[in-house]
Amino acid sequence: MSWDPDLYMRFANERTRPAMELLARVPLTAPGSVIDLGCGPGNSTTLLAARWPTAQIEGLESSPEMLAKAQASSVRAKFIQGDIESWNPSAPYDVVFSNATLHWIGDHRALLPRIMHHVAKTGVLAFQVPRNFDAPSHVLMRDVANTGPWAAKLAHARQVNVLSPADYFAIIAPLSTALDIWETTYLHVLEGDDPVLAWVSGTGLRPFLEPLDAQEREAFVAQYRARLREAYPRRGEGKTLLPFQRLFAVARR
Repeated sequence: MSWDPDLYMRFANERTRPAMELLARVPLTAPGSVIDLGCGPGNSTTLLAARWPTAQIEGLESSPEMLAKAQASSVRAKFIQGDIESWNPSAPYDVVFSNATLHWIGDHRALLPRIMHHVAKTGVLAFQVPRNFDAPSHVLMRDVANTGPWAAKLAHARQVNVLSPADYFAIIAPLSTALDIWETTYLHVLEGDDPVLAWVSGTGLRPFLEPLDAQEREAFVAQYRARLREAYPRRGEGKTLLPFQRLFAVARR
């Protein structure tokens, strides 16, 4: 799937804030090696480099578009093209960090133990994923996909991979000496025309649109836009409220 870094970063503050709050809970003062899995355009990697100025910082990203954006930044980091599914480093990292990426990957019961294997002893795995797939933004997206003439094309457009907090505890606790899991619901105050559509267009809507031809995309977006306007009405002052739930985990080996 192709990514549009500029569209993704239209909501840069809202997308970076969870990374800041996740990073604040990482209990290491001077790690030697840090990697940002799914670093995107480098906004979360920037935080890591600022927090640990003497650490070796790396960013792993599968999207060429996102990687180019990160490499063009002034972040003090080494950016690598690759996917998390096949990531197999030669040495463990003191911090393995991932902001809003792991939900794109299936089978977290197998994924997370494999990632923990690459965390150094006394090191930390810290990740954050959206857990809002039962919100109107995503329910309506799937409903439009399932009921339109494109249903067959979109039958497997995207699976929900995120588990419950209790499930993550069961997976990670046996592999860690300390584990902190929590959830936060942000109330994003958005402005402009169809801001919720703009938000999901940079992320979750992409797998539904890419299999469609231009005419189908236009029809899909028109139906979805109309339903989003009902679910997320613009308030009298011109603002639209978007509740957004996220799950965080910090595990120390």
